[in-house]
Amino acid sequence: MINKIIDFSINNKFIIGLFTLTLIGVGIWSMATVNLGSVPDITNNQVQVITQSPNLGTEDIEQFVTYPVELSMGNLPGVTEIRSISRFGLSVVTIVFEDDMGTYLPRQLVQEKLNELGESIPEKFGSPSMGPISTGLGQIYEYTIKPEEGFENKYSPMELRTVQDWVIKRQLTLLEGVVEVNSYGGSIKQYEVAVNPDKLNSLGISISQVYEALARNNVNTGGAYIEKNKMSNFIRGEGLIRSLEDIKDISIINEGNIPVTIGDVATRVHFGNQVRYGAFTQDGKEAVGGIIMMLKGSNPNAVIQNVKNRMAEIEKSLPEGLTIAPIIDRSELIARTTDTVKTNLLEGALIVIFALVLLLGSLRGGIITATTIPLSLLFAFILMKQFNVWANLMSLGAIDFGIIIDGAVIIIEGTVYEIQKRIRSGKLKFNQGVMDKVAYDAGTTMMGSAFFGQIIILIVFTPILFLTGVEGKMFKPMAYTFGFAMIGAIILCLTYVPMMSALFMKPVQNTKSWFGKFERWLEKISDKIIGAIHSAYKPLLKGALRLKLIVLSSAAVLLIIAGFIFSNMGGEFVPQLDEGDIAMQAFIRPGSSLTESIEVSKKIETILLENFPEIKTVTARMGVADIPTDPMPMDIADMYIILNKDMDEWTTASTKEGLIEAIRDKLDDELVGVNLSFTQPVELRFNELLEGVREDIAVKLYGEDLEVLSDKVQEMAAIIKTVPGAGDVSAERTAGLPQMTVKFRRDKMAQYGLDIQKVNDYISTAFAGGTAGVIFEGEKRFDLVVRFDESHRKSIDDLRTMYIDLKDGSQVPIIEIAEIEYVPGPMQISRDNTYRRTYVGVNARGRDVESVVKDIQQKLDEELDLPSGYYITYGGEFENLQSAKDRLTIVVPIALFLIFVLLYFALKSFSQSLMIYIAIPLAAIGGVFALWLRDMPFSISAGVGFIVLFGVAVLNGLVLINRFNSLKEEGVTSIKDRIFQGTKERIRPIMLTATTDIFGFLPMAFSTSAGAEVQQPLATVVIGGMLTATLLTLIVLPVLYIFIEKRRERKDQNKIGSFNPQALATILILGFMLGGTAFAPAQSAVEGKGQQTQAPVPDLIVQDSITPITLSRAVEIAKENYPALKTSQLEIERQSALTGNAYDFGNTKVFTGGEEVADGQGIYTLIGIGQQNIDLLGIGAKKRLQQQRIQLAETAFDLSEIQIELEVKKAWSEAFQAKKKFVLYRELDSIYGQFAQSVELNFEVEAISRLEYAAARNQALQITNRFQQAETDYLIALQKLNLWLTPDTMYTVADEFEATEISVLETDDTLDEHPELSLSRKRIDEAQASYDAARASLLPQFNLQGGLQRVNGDSGFYTYQAGISIPLFSGPDRSRAKAAKLDAQIAETNAAFKQRELQSQYTQAQQNYTRWRDTWFFYKTEALPLAIDQRKGALLAYKEGALDYAAFTQIIRDAIQTEMDALDALDNYLEALFKLQYFQN
Repeated sequence: MINKIIDFSINNKFIIGLFTLTLIGVGIWSMATVNLGSVPDITNNQVQVITQSPNLGTEDIEQFVTYPVELSMGNLPGVTEIRSISRFGLSVVTIVFEDDMGTYLPRQLVQEKLNELGESIPEKFGSPSMGPISTGLGQIYEYTIKPEEGFENKYSPMELRTVQDWVIKRQLTLLEGVVEVNSYGGSIKQYEVAVNPDKLNSLGISISQVYEALARNNVNTGGAYIEKNKMSNFIRGEGLIRSLEDIKDISIINEGNIPVTIGDVATRVHFGNQVRYGAFTQDGKEAVGGIIMMLKGSNPNAVIQNVKNRMAEIEKSLPEGLTIAPIIDRSELIARTTDTVKTNLLEGALIVIFALVLLLGSLRGGIITATTIPLSLLFAFILMKQFNVWANLMSLGAIDFGIIIDGAVIIIEGTVYEIQKRIRSGKLKFNQGVMDKVAYDAGTTMMGSAFFGQIIILIVFTPILFLTGVEGKMFKPMAYTFGFAMIGAIILCLTYVPMMSALFMKPVQNTKSWFGKFERWLEKISDKIIGAIHSAYKPLLKGALRLKLIVLSSAAVLLIIAGFIFSNMGGEFVPQLDEGDIAMQAFIRPGSSLTESIEVSKKIETILLENFPEIKTVTARMGVADIPTDPMPMDIADMYIILNKDMDEWTTASTKEGLIEAIRDKLDDELVGVNLSFTQPVELRFNELLEGVREDIAVKLYGEDLEVLSDKVQEMAAIIKTVPGAGDVSAERTAGLPQMTVKFRRDKMAQYGLDIQKVNDYISTAFAGGTAGVIFEGEKRFDLVVRFDESHRKSIDDLRTMYIDLKDGSQVPIIEIAEIEYVPGPMQISRDNTYRRTYVGVNARGRDVESVVKDIQQKLDEELDLPSGYYITYGGEFENLQSAKDRLTIVVPIALFLIFVLLYFALKSFSQSLMIYIAIPLAAIGGVFALWLRDMPFSISAGVGFIVLFGVAVLNGLVLINRFNSLKEEGVTSIKDRIFQGTKERIRPIMLTATTDIFGFLPMAFSTSAGAEVQQPLATVVIGGMLTATLLTLIVLPVLYIFIEKRRERKDQNKIGSFNPQALATILILGFMLGGTAFAPAQSAVEGKGQQTQAPVPDLIVQDSITPITLSRAVEIAKENYPALKTSQLEIERQSALTGNAYDFGNTKVFTGGEEVADGQGIYTLIGIGQQNIDLLGIGAKKRLQQQRIQLAETAFDLSEIQIELEVKKAWSEAFQAKKKFVLYRELDSIYGQFAQSVELNFEVEAISRLEYAAARNQALQITNRFQQAETDYLIALQKLNLWLTPDTMYTVADEFEATEISVLETDDTLDEHPELSLSRKRIDEAQASYDAARASLLPQFNLQGGLQRVNGDSGFYTYQAGISIPLFSGPDRSRAKAAKLDAQIAETNAAFKQRELQSQYTQAQQNYTRWRDTWFFYKTEALPLAIDQRKGALLAYKEGALDYAAFTQIIRDAIQTEMDALDALDNYLEALFKLQYFQN
């Protein structure tokens, strides 16, 4: 199927081109219209039921409103959680539904229940209604109405609030995506009739009569119509109040035709304001503003833009001198996080492309691969648009283009490889048909492993889709987006990449053009880089194959260490996104009035603005707004501190954490009784909506009794404050609400014929105000309210002196029928799933959430006693973390199982699949170490990073094993050959994929812009994991491959060994066919080897059959095998092993005993453990001493190396000279042998005299004797040389030197780095360290012991002792210290002498070298060639009779002497050269 798609793509290039253009067009449109946000909306699917009953106390609200609402909602389908808050006059019940129920079905179910609730909630106790359809990201725009300069005093807070409610808010209706505008601050305008109760009493009028008079005289009516003149004339009675004068003229009663009007009884008829339960301040002044709530699921960027456009229009219609100033504009956060994503993606793409082009060695291949990056991203945007996946920090944050283009990289690399293979084989013709075939071969060959690799990565992300809750909302978009991009990459790899390869990868014909030169230069650079990597890797691989068990053990040890680090790493849910602003909660004295809270808030704002130039503006909200989705009391202020986003301009602190600490310190100094808690605006809202708390950690206490809950939560807070890292500790304020309680005396009520409801109505109207109607000002509506005037609403006495009218028209003071006194009541009652609870809120400061919670749990378990039925749970971010961890324990094994299944499908081998699977724990090692090195706790971001890493990590192993298998099929039977050849061929694609994967995440890992905090753990895990996975895969995987393949071969042999006649016959036939040709050479080789080992060395010398060795190779072998060097290496290991001596923790003693024992009584130590002479103070000195000894051993090893190198060179030079003499005398022996025969023949025919014959014979015998001596010298020299080499092989010297072996470095005359000098200096350091260690022995040592005791028969007692041992009388130690100091001085003296000595020897060596170099060059260039010509010429002349015997022997003797002198000169030259090289090491 894959092959057919690739073939179709190559043969239908136009269709694929059209497909690509369509993808680009649709992708750009989708990218422009996709929903854009900052972070995923993690708010659960909830509906708020809000009931406002301003006159009801906290307990009444809970009993009459909250509980019935909870009870009715509890059995709705899909409900997962119900929580509520009951405050004075307010009930907010939050019902959380399952996410898959959608937005509107839960609201429909809740509304049906609310319709049924009318009977359960008493009349006038409020009417429950649903809150707006919004979420934690719903507060998209917050603004204030600010008077311009010169108009500051023109508008009162009431007038500003009227503008907000009736001008701005009204014009924001019907704006798409806006679900609600919540007004804050100012005073809501009312028409107020303020009555004096004394005047009412004197006139015999009750407040209820005033109320009824107003209600009866503010109505309109109609009287149908009258037909006249064929027209309908409608009748309308207009009685609505239009002004304050109209109110004053309303009659209450008529006494003797004299009306008593409102104006007669009222203290004031004026524009008053509604009783305020909330306020809003900005920059030290009261202000009026609003928060625009976005409809759940809307596109925030689009909605904010619509709001801004509408605001610009609204500003034109505002009264003169007013303007709208935004405080929080969520589009700024979206823009900053989007910029972060764009920057990271762009930088990652550029880095990946650069690495790709450089390692691939092909500009066109790199560009083709690079174009898959934007195309894959556009494909992802198309599917994001279709599946309504938002583009935000999380969804786009995990895209690593290095991973996305892995498939394209493998195909392009395969194409380049195929082209180079054809060129090397001589096939230089590349027309379009050939290129189509090359692209097809590369695509089909490489796409197998690439396709499975891509599918593995795709499958790995699938389990993330099964995450639920907060973690699901956070990371599902990431999985969707990455999956979409990967699907796009797979499609492009099957279609676009092969097509483009066939079109544009044709080799450049004109290699002299600039492009051809550039491509060739790129190839060379790429080959050099890969060659360097392979050169570094090959020795590692050889070492790994030689030390297989050590490699596997090291990997296992690293895994165990990583597991230990991970278990102690701590955890947090998700790293906090830096929103750029601060949300600060100010907890004012419990029960404080709104006025007091306003003054404190204004003071805080003024202090902040005066002392912190980083702050642009500060706002504070106290109490509740019009729509109390946030049921906040009046003694808590939510303050938004808007900061300057350019941190380079900050002066107070360089970080946000530092600024928070500075703010806290300043406010603590300036304010008394105000507690502070810091978080961020969106985070605050998320925490509140998700868990009902605003802090990171909520320690929840459940129980029945409010007083017990209140007491215990304060105890909990005090304990938690002692936990390190627990910041902003605040207990929920549940008690201490000042209440004036009216307790009715029912007997008196019955006596006067009163009912409680009537009296309650009186109280409510008099103090809260009774709404008698509505007054219209055009389209504006304002309440008409009756209440006591302000002077009679100030104390409990005003309540006590209030009169109630009776049925007979008389009045009775309320004190007659009720007891009125101060009784503190509950401030707030919180409930979770119908159970009362309170909590302590904690923000983690400087520590991860998980470790803080563990310490809190331990502290509370040890120090807090709870009554029966009371229990603690932990919520907030910690609860989310635990939930996510539980889900990951299911998700991660599923992902790992799927990876294994796909590997098995790809390889069809269980053992090989398991072998590649080892890459996963190897990758985990790097991920854990990377987190540890960057001091990051484990978070769900890191967890997702591990999931991504596991999928990517197996790709390299898959590529490598596939090549091993293909080489096996091609006939490479040697496992090691397979490994070396396979790794050599696949090092480039492995490094390409690993490098691009790592580089793609680099910008994300080290970014510091907005939102980078969330991405950093994920990127860090992948980078660290890929580093170790690549390195360890290339080393550990071949080792495992050898084990498994050898095991498989043994199995195959066992199968052959089992009796099977047909198989046996086949094997025998093949054996004879193949063995006939293979056996003979093998046998001769064995015989040859036997002969070589049995033949005497002189015979081998004569036959010239000893293996020659070059000087450089001889030095290498000596360094590898010489025992002295191995001893030096072992000394280094020995000193390293002694490092533990520095940590001397003394001796452990275990003891038992008794004291003051008599008659079975006394103090018995049951068991005690002690540690004596703990040498903590000496650790540093001893450790330094051991490090110096290790360095001394290492320097000694270096010196031994160059000394052995010098000795080997000398031995080799001696053997070289001996060989040259041996060869010369052997040649002369042959010449003189022929000469002696000629002389003997001349003597026999009497052509020469006996004297001449005897002289000639004597000369020949001398040459033979010298030849034998030369042979012996040669043999001795070889034995000396081979003493330095391996014992099992006999070597001789090569015939000539290599140029590098007799070269001298151009260097200065200093010997500062020479090992001999370094050794002298190291001895000084070691002696100084010994002196320090000796002095450290004079320092005190520590003693500790403790035990369990039984005192007079009672157990449970403990004893402990701690002390120090001080060496007051330490003569030996002091003597050793003095001796060590003298040793240091001796070492310094020796070092100074050694430097002078070495410099002198170096100067002599330079002079010797110059002298003998010139001498040898004279012989080599002048004397030696003449001597050789002289010898050959004399021999020829003698044979032809031109020379007599005497002249011949004289010429030959002179020539031999010159050659011998030349060899001596060479020997001296080499000795001087090697000595000089020794000094230059």
